[in-house]
Amino acid sequence: MHPIRNTLFSMPTSFQAAAVILYFSMQAAAAAGDWPQILGPHRSGIADPDEQLADTWPAAGPQEVWRRPVGSGYAGVSVVDGKAFLFHRIDDQEITEALDAATGEGIWKTNHSTRFRPQVGGGDGPLCTPTVSNNKVITFGTQGMLTCLNAQTGKILWQHRTHEEFDAGEGYFGSGSSPLVIDNHVVVNVGGRTGAGVVGFDLATGTVVWKTTDEPSSYAAPSSVMLGKQQHVVVITRYQCLLIDPRNGAIGWSFPFGMRGPTVNAATPITWRDQANGHRLLVTASYGIGSVCATFTKTEVTPQWSGTDSLASQYCTPILRKGHLYCIDGRDDGPPGAMTCIDITTGKAVWREENFGYGNLLAADNKVLAVKTNGDIALLNVSPQGMTVLGQSQPLPGTIRALPTLAQGRLFVRNDDTLVCLDISR
Repeated sequence: MHPIRNTLFSMPTSFQAAAVILYFSMQAAAAAGDWPQILGPHRSGIADPDEQLADTWPAAGPQEVWRRPVGSGYAGVSVVDGKAFLFHRIDDQEITEALDAATGEGIWKTNHSTRFRPQVGGGDGPLCTPTVSNNKVITFGTQGMLTCLNAQTGKILWQHRTHEEFDAGEGYFGSGSSPLVIDNHVVVNVGGRTGAGVVGFDLATGTVVWKTTDEPSSYAAPSSVMLGKQQHVVVITRYQCLLIDPRNGAIGWSFPFGMRGPTVNAATPITWRDQANGHRLLVTASYGIGSVCATFTKTEVTPQWSGTDSLASQYCTPILRKGHLYCIDGRDDGPPGAMTCIDITTGKAVWREENFGYGNLLAADNKVLAVKTNGDIALLNVSPQGMTVLGQSQPLPGTIRALPTLAQGRLFVRNDDTLVCLDISR
């Protein structure tokens, strides 16, 4: 449970109402059941509490609602107010589309040109999941094109060519850190070389509000955390983990995280609060980097445990449940990953399911969904006692690297050429 919600019940009724209004007015998430950004309402991989999933799947897998062809890219879709927002590439155009989430039919389409070619690998499409907030859609293309669109019409409200404006490099695979909307600012892991490693833009106008750090960018999306009455941003760059005040770009603390050479940081940092330790943080990466679990305040961060022994995940963001982390340990381009349960207090593995395969995880209704890069999807029951497979299917052939999306009982997954919507509701 979020720490703000824990304190509400000790307040007078009038203050409860005011606190609820204040809290939800500051969230980027939209209505219940929506998936407005990468990894869901709070960038934790955990769906809205109202989501209810089927307890098992038939042998043929979940019922297909619709499917449609898509262009290249590993960007997941976002779903808000019945619209699914798709960001992909066809020929030399990066395209943002609004689809009817129930039918897959197109509503509007907006595009801009691109000449991107990756330094490594074959994917040339966008990597960043659209961020939807305040009736606006924010996309971040492989060549650093930052675009703000009207969610109803697709009209371009403002744009920045961030690589040119801030002297940022494209990296191995192009820009890949999905922007965060917080306190009416768009926070982007740009990686500019002129003191513009992370940049804050005004959501309404696109004006540059602040710039901070000389750090190159990573592929990890930033996440938010409430400290006192003010939200802050946790950003993983190429070599650091930073706490940033989104109002002015001030850095509260930082610690080394990353490694030079052919490595990437790609998993989203997760934060939580417990009674014994206060605010806590978990970051993970592969390539010999491993994981760091730390306690923190606005100005200090203190590692509790670290290393590669129990968890070193290439880009799977861990799911936190009841004092334990569930994650796929390993790499997509290595031996099959291991589904792992970690005791968050000690950092020790409680159990490991070897040869599970690599991919991404989501959680809802006390269950975990695994979408593997080999195209398999699985519904899991996980606990410190072990893992049970409740259902499995392969709705798409080939490779799935785009993060999945869960909204109002529908699971959206895509491979290199097809987007499919599955009904996994109870």
